[in-house]
Amino acid sequence: MGVDQNKKKSDRTKESRDAVQLHRQISLLPAVSFIIGTVVGSGIFIAPKGVLMNSGTVGLSLVVWALCGVLSLFGALCYAELGTTFPKSGGHYTYLLETLGPLPAFLRLWSEFLFIRPAVASYVALAFGRYVVEPFFTPCSAPSLLIKVVGILGVTFVVAVNCWSVKVASHTQVTLTFIKMFALVLIIIPGVIALAKGKTENFQNSFEAESLSLDRLPLAFYNGLYAYGGWFYLNYITEEVINPNRNIPLAITCSMVTVTVFYVLVNVAYYTVMSPAELLQSDAVAVTFANRALQGLSSLIPILVSVSCLGALNGGFFGVPRMFFVGARDGHWPPIFSMIHIHRHTPLPAVLFLYPLVVLVMIHGEIYKLINFASFPRWFFLASATLGMLVHRYRFPLRPRPFKVPVVIVIIFTVVSFFIVGLSLYSDPWNTGCSCALTLSGVPVYYVTVHRSRVPPRFRHFINSCCKQLQILLEVAQQEVQTY
Repeated sequence: MGVDQNKKKSDRTKESRDAVQLHRQISLLPAVSFIIGTVVGSGIFIAPKGVLMNSGTVGLSLVVWALCGVLSLFGALCYAELGTTFPKSGGHYTYLLETLGPLPAFLRLWSEFLFIRPAVASYVALAFGRYVVEPFFTPCSAPSLLIKVVGILGVTFVVAVNCWSVKVASHTQVTLTFIKMFALVLIIIPGVIALAKGKTENFQNSFEAESLSLDRLPLAFYNGLYAYGGWFYLNYITEEVINPNRNIPLAITCSMVTVTVFYVLVNVAYYTVMSPAELLQSDAVAVTFANRALQGLSSLIPILVSVSCLGALNGGFFGVPRMFFVGARDGHWPPIFSMIHIHRHTPLPAVLFLYPLVVLVMIHGEIYKLINFASFPRWFFLASATLGMLVHRYRFPLRPRPFKVPVVIVIIFTVVSFFIVGLSLYSDPWNTGCSCALTLSGVPVYYVTVHRSRVPPRFRHFINSCCKQLQILLEVAQQEVQTY
């Protein structure tokens, strides 16, 4: 009798493993690596200049870096509560849908697909291309066409890995994360040694400066928060995390504390070796630092920075497609996005269909404008999600919350996030206004296609026919097992 039960149990396990679904394969270490590997991209090698320029002093810039880390940790803790309260993948989309309704959730999908993801991925990919190519052309500037070609190759590699296997993508992320943390350690150690030897002249009178301007101080926070961006990516893959009630809060806390400590120490190392004036003159702070403090290893830094960019790119293509996958599963996005490869168990269409948009944006080259476009909806929807969390707490006080954040943390993060949104409207009304208009352009699309479908039957039949042909071509099918 016991043998028969064990055989039946083994058969059920095999059926579950072979069923078309996204399996729970992400344990604590890959989860931590996923967050750190996505957060630590090009930002820490670019943003120090912007933080110092707008804060005006060395001391205040270090305070800004620490406070940006604390604010990012607050936001990450809010998302840890949301991720354990609503055990579905999809991140922002899922939380807006559950707390504020379908229209804000659809607008999040619309803006992410239309311009946020192409802009962010293109920016990181071009940073990757630049750090790979420029060492071969020093002291001359590298050809922009070659930078774009190498950036596209980087995107192609990441897309191929994420289409091929969840496990391979996860292991790639862990490996790239360890390499990029090695890069940060390589910067920190010479700075700490120099500091221990008494090289502290750049920290003298570090809070005194005539250049400090209160209206520019928020821009310093804006630059710092850009470098911490990505702490919410684990919430995109909640259904693939093993024991999410434990591992999501633990991974978020460990990773964000680690990143904050490392970021502050990296900036201390920068200021120990370089004067504020030298830092402001440098377009590649890490490379300038390496030429000063790591003369024997200076050629290694661009390679490590490019690996760091590749890790951030991989994290983005691993997480964001899950949001479109969940949106399509709920009927808010074309159904082809909700399908999984029948053998590889990856959300292949959702990953693959982002690729041409990113390549198009990279070829067009208007990256900085699109980054400005991307910032407004990103912070607006982050603030909306945490505001929705407060609303949900009020409406459903008895709802089980395996991880609960003190309400003061939620309020602080929500208020500061809406302040950042208001600041962007004040400081850059044109780009912010265009971004707002592009986001709101999803409203008529929602009411025509989702709320009450007014799509002509002939056009609907054409779309369904295309989806079936793509399904056959890509060898994908709908999820067979409910994973939430």
